[in-house]
Amino acid sequence: MSMNNQVRLESAAIALRNARQSRQTIEQISQSYKISGLDEAYAVAKINTDFKVNQGARIIGKKVGLTSKAVQQQLGVDQPDFGILFDDMEFLHEDEVPVSHLLQPKIEAEIAFIVSRDLKRPIPSWGEFLSTLDYALPALEIVDSAIHNWKITLEDTVADNASCGLFVLGNQPIEIGTFNLAEVKMELLHNNKIASEGSGAACLGHPLKAAWWLARTMCEKGIGLKAGEVILSGALGPMVNVQAGDNVTAYIDRLGSVSCTLI
Repeated sequence: MSMNNQVRLESAAIALRNARQSRQTIEQISQSYKISGLDEAYAVAKINTDFKVNQGARIIGKKVGLTSKAVQQQLGVDQPDFGILFDDMEFLHEDEVPVSHLLQPKIEAEIAFIVSRDLKRPIPSWGEFLSTLDYALPALEIVDSAIHNWKITLEDTVADNASCGLFVLGNQPIEIGTFNLAEVKMELLHNNKIASEGSGAACLGHPLKAAWWLARTMCEKGIGLKAGEVILSGALGPMVNVQAGDNVTAYIDRLGSVSCTLI
């Protein structure tokens, strides 16, 4: 990569970082910094991942984004992406979750998986992938975008760490394999009113297929997955706008419920 290109990517990363630190949204970096294609977008994201790790943050998982057709339609994109989950993003069922540092939070219900052993190259088969998972949990992901009014291209959300914000995990892990995750129904209540509904099939046809896409992509890129990491497999239905003071609960068949209060 030429020096000019590297400077451009680093400038885009700094713009995203400054937007989050100042809580001021910015215009599309795909336009402002001519970020073109997924390779450049992921390169921008990695610059900020490395910066955060160097500041002391710890990577505890990965997420698949844009798995739901409903969410893809909401944001005008047509394929999944991935992001990195850090230790300061994690909360548990019934926690108070601070959102004051976020810019434009939205929430969605998901199924999370816990990785049981390290997974590296080669790219895993379906069986190899399944053997690396221990449990499933109901989850809420609070997504956020540094891009003004969520007017994002795929490059914008990828560069912005797949629009990661925070996430909330249920308390009780459930063994996978005993029921069909594609058939589970989801209901999300926002301040005690149904705000979003969906199913496991909304997540790339099956939540495990979405997680497998992530595992294959991570191994292809030489990143891999580590024992104990969380996989957020993607939205089961449309996102919902939220703000401080809101209460949110997601009910997912066979997996139970997960809730939080935003402060």
